[in-house]
Amino acid sequence: MAANLEQKIADAGSAQTMLWESQSPPIVSTPVTPEFTNWRDEQLAWRSNAVLYDQSHHLADLNIRGKDALKLIRDTAINSVEYFPVNAAKQYVAVNDEGQLIGDNILFRYEEDEFQAVGIPPTINWLQYHAETGGYDVELVRDNPSYARKGNPLCYRYEIQGPGAFNVIRELIGGEPPDVKFFHGTRFTIAGKMVRALRHGMAGEPGFEFVGPWADHEVVRAALLEAGKKHNMIQVGGRAYLTNSLESGWLPRPLPAFYSGKSTAGFRKWLGADEIDANVSLGGSFFSENIEDYYFSPYDVGYGKIVKFDHDFIGRKALEAQVADGRTTANRKVTLQWNGDDVAKAWASMYQPGVGAKFINLPIAHYATYHYDRVEAPNGSLAGRSLHTGYSANYRSMMSIAVVDAAVAEPGTELVVVWGEPKPSSKVQVEDHVQFKIRATVHPAPIDAHARTSYRKNA
Repeated sequence: MAANLEQKIADAGSAQTMLWESQSPPIVSTPVTPEFTNWRDEQLAWRSNAVLYDQSHHLADLNIRGKDALKLIRDTAINSVEYFPVNAAKQYVAVNDEGQLIGDNILFRYEEDEFQAVGIPPTINWLQYHAETGGYDVELVRDNPSYARKGNPLCYRYEIQGPGAFNVIRELIGGEPPDVKFFHGTRFTIAGKMVRALRHGMAGEPGFEFVGPWADHEVVRAALLEAGKKHNMIQVGGRAYLTNSLESGWLPRPLPAFYSGKSTAGFRKWLGADEIDANVSLGGSFFSENIEDYYFSPYDVGYGKIVKFDHDFIGRKALEAQVADGRTTANRKVTLQWNGDDVAKAWASMYQPGVGAKFINLPIAHYATYHYDRVEAPNGSLAGRSLHTGYSANYRSMMSIAVVDAAVAEPGTELVVVWGEPKPSSKVQVEDHVQFKIRATVHPAPIDAHARTSYRKNA
């Protein structure tokens, strides 16, 4: 039996085969209630009123403390850390030596020498690997998502957001909320408990994220719900929560670029074969035998504004070369709004004789952990890859976040998304089906105008 990711890839014959034939489900379950009302009304509520998210279970946390904590972050992040005050947060982004994207997480600075990285496992593992093998003087505390851990999480994480969020927060603290910049934090006392609060929002709407020790979660949650009663705050369940990034334009799961290449071989040997990143799946209508065709540059996904060459970091030379080669403008992240008539035809095929379309699950349509669909120009040529697909009641349509060639990225351009696998796999969630081509119209990412313009204006 394989001991690490490197051996597991070797046993499968290639990283592509290991991921394509993986039996891992696309979306894991957590203790969060799937629906408190129904996922459609819960989606509508974050645009019309105030909602409460429970983010305590689906992410991994890595607490980093010690005199080299900032050095570890500086060495591995494409971000600048020249301005990073205590009680602030950053979107930490990492690449490999070749300038290919590993992923992102939210990085909190709790104290001068203490940071908390929160996100899906790839960048959490990346940070932990470099901390443990790079000679850094740091102490680490790791807490996996609830689906990969026994017992309760170390911290709760709740968020109130929406146009009515500040009405609830006024009720909660008995006064006007402090004037806090976007992605900066403060501390509140809620029901006698000290709570860290980050000015943040998940779907492009205003709000605060509240964090504290799990021992306090019941008291704090009860206080949040009580404050929300007067303002008709809605709790958002696990099903609707996964769709908010369709509206905010965040790309949650680009394949991390550590499944191939010499520069990441040490990481693959370090990562155990039973870890999450060794047991994920790859699927969709985009298929290539070359795993690197699934990788992105940070410039492809809109992170060019985050890259700062004011420090040395893993991948700096490669990113500088990408700038010189014009990679910064070659691709663009966009929102694709799928044609309703074409989606309806795919749905209708389930009720007709013969083999129909791949089932379109709602509200999130993924059938692999890393779901890549082929995006075509009208002439059938490859124009990009669509990675995050679902239904939004706010836009009354299927939508996806995609990376496409800059030449076809202008709003209003009509493209085609191919739905269904081109090469049969052994994934248990993939039934016999035929591919369907679904027209889609290009929109900006984020599609929401507020999220594109005024959402971060006080950052």
